[in-house]
Amino acid sequence: MKLTVFGATGGIGQEIVRQALAGGHSVTAVVRDPARFTVTGERLEVHRADLTDPHTLRGAVAGRDAVLSGLGARNRADAGVAAKLTRSVLAAMHAEGVRRLLVVSAAPLGPTPDGQSVVDKAVLGIVNAVLKDIYADLRVMERDLAASATDWTSVRPPKLTNAPVTGRYRTVVGGNPRRGRSLSRADVAHAMLAMVDDPATVKQGVGVAY
Repeated sequence: MKLTVFGATGGIGQEIVRQALAGGHSVTAVVRDPARFTVTGERLEVHRADLTDPHTLRGAVAGRDAVLSGLGARNRADAGVAAKLTRSVLAAMHAEGVRRLLVVSAAPLGPTPDGQSVVDKAVLGIVNAVLKDIYADLRVMERDLAASATDWTSVRPPKLTNAPVTGRYRTVVGGNPRRGRSLSRADVAHAMLAMVDDPATVKQGVGVAY
């Protein structure tokens, strides 16, 4: 497949690029600063662009089978980035007639699983309070996705780690895995690539966790 990856210099984005190349896909990595991008490969194209300008993104998405985005706030000061930049991606995709889009969101945006423990609920409440601006940004992003013409999937992991890829995790379409507390960035990437051609995940939020 021909894939475009946004947020390619981030932890999840780089993993998507590496795993996609290893899987035989052709990848266009969209970056603001090529000097920060260290992945190499025969089927890799690095596209430098202003992510706030949809016009500069059109060439990166034209003719692609799917777009995968790891865009998002890296800290509380960046809140607002996910929705703002995803709007640019949506506009570029609409202009080029590209429909399949997968993005990274967060588990707290999904429903609380039945049987969640009191401790897990308490921890979730604390996390929601601390990161409320980041989650508010992601909610706006998800509303924009729902209003778009794209065949979108919002992948919602819990706490992220830097552990290696395992390919062993749980997914729940429209919900969250019970007692799912963490997932490596590498396995988030693995899950996103596995969902690219999965029709059950289209126009859905998907919880993913160990």
